Amino acid sequence: MYSNAFIKLGMEDSKLNIENFISMQLLESVADKSVKIIFVIIAMYFSIKIGKHLIKNLVKRQVQSNAMLSLDSQRAKTLGEVLKSVLKYSVYFMGISIIISILWGGISFTFASIGGVAVGFGAQNLVKDLINGFFILFEDQFGVGDHVTIGKFNGIVKSIGIRTTIIIDFTGDIHSIPNGSIVEVTNHSKNDIRFIVDIDIAYEEDVDNAINVIKKVCEVFKEENTEFITEPIDVLGITALAAYGVTIRVIGKAKPLKQWEMERNLRKVIKLALDESGIEIPYPKTQIINLNSDQGGQ
Repeated sequence: MYSNAFIKLGMEDSKLNIENFISMQLLESVADKSVKIIFVIIAMYFSIKIGKHLIKNLVKRQVQSNAMLSLDSQRAKTLGEVLKSVLKYSVYFMGISIIISILWGGISFTFASIGGVAVGFGAQNLVKDLINGFFILFEDQFGVGDHVTIGKFNGIVKSIGIRTTIIIDFTGDIHSIPNGSIVEVTNHSKNDIRFIVDIDIAYEEDVDNAINVIKKVCEVFKEENTEFITEPIDVLGITALAAYGVTIRVIGKAKPLKQWEMERNLRKVIKLALDESGIEIPYPKTQIINLNSDQGGQ
């Protein structure tokens, strides 16, 4: 009787020891994998940080270099953004692959085949984005800092990646556009941009005198803004006979993204010059006839 009890007690003790051993092994395995995953994540973080720092220095040296094969500022910045994108995706891919191998070890051939097919279907758009992004860079369709219109979006290119292009519109909104969806691009930064300023003067004013005043203002304005204005400013003459006055048109060409500033500044100096010369800008006038005063005088 006592022997059976001792045997039963011994079996329970051994069972507890086995369970404790298995639990300890499981805890050690989980702890080991957790440490490895944390180490991989830290390595990914520092790899990206160090890589971006090296790319930034490379771009900076390219911009400052005067060597024959060096890139201009815009192309160097574009290349830097692409390299950052490649670095990020490469580190993410390698890190996730290592973490999966740590968690599950070897993956069966059947599972790998099913996953490969799924990834193949999902990667079609990714491959299209990569190929189209390559041609955008190779053909120099646009670069970082360019003013572009892509589909319904209009703004400044912030970055170009191997998969997406990011632009900021003039309201501050950020648009991320997959490279594979880019079919038509209008680049407003390749050539100088024309700006137009229309000036109205009253019908009572001497048109030739007004045109001469505007021409002198435009000549001085061109000399003061030679870094932005690329061609002489042309005073075309009268372009419209409006309800209250005569419209005189002025056109010029400025560097990309400077045309709006030049329009505003030129419009201001022309207004000041017309005021100084006593040339009136038209406005609606109302004439009041007092019929009662005429009858009273009879």
